[in-house]
Formats: sequence, C-alpha cells, structure tokens
Amino acid sequence: MKIFNPTLLSLCLTSTLLSPIGNARSYDDIIDSEFITVAVYRDYPPFSYQEDGNPKGIDYDIAKHIANEMQVELRLQWMTADENVEDDLRNNLWKGHYLTRTVADLMLRVPYDSAYSHSRDDIGELVHEQVHMFAPYHTESWQIIFDQKKIESVSTMAVFQYHPVGVEVDSIPQFYLSAAFGGRMRDSAQHYVSTIEAVEALQRGEVDAAMGLRSQITYLQGGMDTTQFKLAENAFPMLGQQQWEIGMAVKTNYRQLGYAVGDIVEAMIKQGDMQAIFAKYHSEYQEPTLY
Repeated sequence: MKIFNPTLLSLCLTSTLLSPIGNARSYDDIIDSEFITVAVYRDYPPFSYQEDGNPKGIDYDIAKHIANEMQVELRLQWMTADENVEDDLRNNLWKGHYLTRTVADLMLRVPYDSAYSHSRDDIGELVHEQVHMFAPYHTESWQIIFDQKKIESVSTMAVFQYHPVGVEVDSIPQFYLSAAFGGRMRDSAQHYVSTIEAVEALQRGEVDAAMGLRSQITYLQGGMDTTQFKLAENAFPMLGQQQWEIGMAVKTNYRQLGYAVGDIVEAMIKQGDMQAIFAKYHSEYQEPTLY
C-alpha cells in the first residue's frame, strides 16, 4: 500500500518551482508569457555581438523582427560555440548546458540541409531526433579578399602557392589550403584565432589575402579601402560543398512554433526585409533556393 506523504510532495513541488532549468516552450506558452527566448552566438560579428553592452548583428535584427511580429518581448540566450553544431543544439535547444540547463525556444544560424537533418549515428539512430530544422534565411559560401597592391587578380587558387593567406584556425579554409592540390598551398596558410583577425592581418600587410565566410568577409570589407582590398571571384576546386543554407531550429515537439516563425521568415524574404538587414551590415545576401 502506497502512503501519501505531503511533506515529500511539498519538497518536490518546491524543488521544481525553484529549479533553474528552463524548458523550450510551445507557441501558445510563448504567446501567453509574452516573451520568446532566442539563442544566438556571442562575439560573432556581423551576425550577433554586443557593442557597449547593446546587442547588434544580422541574427539579432532577425530575432527582433520575429519577436515584433509575434508581439512578444525578445530575450536572448548568448551561445558559446562548442565543438560542433550537434553540441550547440543540445546545449541550447533541447537539453541545456550541464552548468545551467537553460534552453531557448528558438535557435538561429543552424545548417538547413535535408541530409544533415536526417543523418544517423553508428547504430542507425537519428542524430537530430530532438530538433526540427526549418526556415532557411540565407545561402552562405566561402570568399577570398585580397590586397590588389600585392596580387593583381585572383582567377584561380593556384596564385596562393606564392602568396600568404590568412585563415581561421581549425576552419574549413585552413584544412582546404593545407590539403588541396597536393598540399602545395600548405605553407601559404597563416593561422589566426578568427576570420576578423585574419582580415586585420591583411590590412597590416602580414598576409596578401584572407579567406572566410562570404557574409563576414563582405561585412569586414565595408570598413576597408575597397580600391585596394578586393573580393576574389574564383571558385574553390576540391572544396566539396561550395554553398550551404542557414536556417533555424526548434525542439521537435514544437512544430507549431516552427510554422509560425517560418511564415514570418518567408515574408521577410519576399518583402525585402531580410535583404535590408544584411545591407545594413554591408554583408552580401543570397536568397535560399526554397524561395
């Protein structure tokens, strides 16, 4: 026979109420609470960063637009990038970081790719079973910016057998320059903590070019002498995927929230709001193929 213990029940309820765990919520719960929590990466200009304590960036402006359309307050969850996207999704959307256990309702800057979203692990289980990826809002690619005083033009990657290129350490550009064409560009790759530092090195004359995300490179070029620092138009042979789409994610149980946000994002693209946000940060925008 089970004995009802009111003291134990009271302790359990108190623990639940005082627990710091924050759960992802349904669309109705968000509307009722009058706020939405959106996860964005910290210190990641032009996408999401702070200036004098104020949030700024492309993803911040997108999140703000979504909150305004839903008529709720925007609350940000600043993410620190982990080793891979799977970790970021787990830490910020469906489980929570082991220190805080807080999760967001919506996460931005998530790869939008059918094969990726339906990928399986070694035993055949869905890797991303806990999340729903949707609403691609930008097509991303790689870009090279170069100093025209040192390099006349960049028609092919072969030119970088003879010119140093700044790249972010442990990034795809670093691995590409180290391995492509039998490693003939390996010694040309100069490693920096971030693409921003690689471009700053370009401006100081330490390297003749820098390679990184197109949206970030074009943003950085906006503050440079564009008559000297030019965008290359070359392709990247043997790089693999040349372009990929960036979207959003919610916890898989809350598809209704995903549908509502997806409609807002589609309207932003079709009405020109998305293009205007990228233009505000001097960042090149490419519409996803879905639209």
